[in-house]
Amino acid sequence: MGLKELVRLCKQQDRKAQEELYRTYSEQLFVLCLKYSGNYEQAKDLLQDCFVKIFQKIDQFSGRGSFEGWMTRLVINTAIKKSKKNGFHLSITGEIFEEVEEDLDDQNLSLDFLIKIIQELPEAYRLVFNLYVMEEYSHKEIAKMLGISEGTSKSNLARARYKLRERIKRHNRMNFLKSI
Repeated sequence: MGLKELVRLCKQQDRKAQEELYRTYSEQLFVLCLKYSGNYEQAKDLLQDCFVKIFQKIDQFSGRGSFEGWMTRLVINTAIKKSKKNGFHLSITGEIFEEVEEDLDDQNLSLDFLIKIIQELPEAYRLVFNLYVMEEYSHKEIAKMLGISEGTSKSNLARARYKLRERIKRHNRMNFLKSI
């Protein structure tokens, strides 16, 4: 069954089509949920919430643009709303970190490790990091989405990168010590 037909049947509340849509996209969307969640269990809960919303709002998908892109935006917006509902807020306190670009290609880090350390970031840093680095939103767009200033977005991104670099350095030191 093609995607257009699958979406059409889901709009009609067809359970088999909904199951097929879930089977087709749950793994891809779960990876996205992992990026925006603090742990595996939160990601599972977020995925469940997202599919409920997908099925509730599928009538709003007009067919213009990609369906995957529409679902991705819905997942990101659901993650942001869930974070706001849980009472998190973005603020700047303490020192401002200078952004330093660092090439991680030569680091030989596993995807599981990278997801784990991103999940360990404070929620505000994780949201901004994912939106900017993974989803390629601008600081202006992030500021609008999260209801913050562009400066706060930039600061939280710099702090996230700093924390990730420090965690990677610690990981590399531990691996070096194990090897001697």
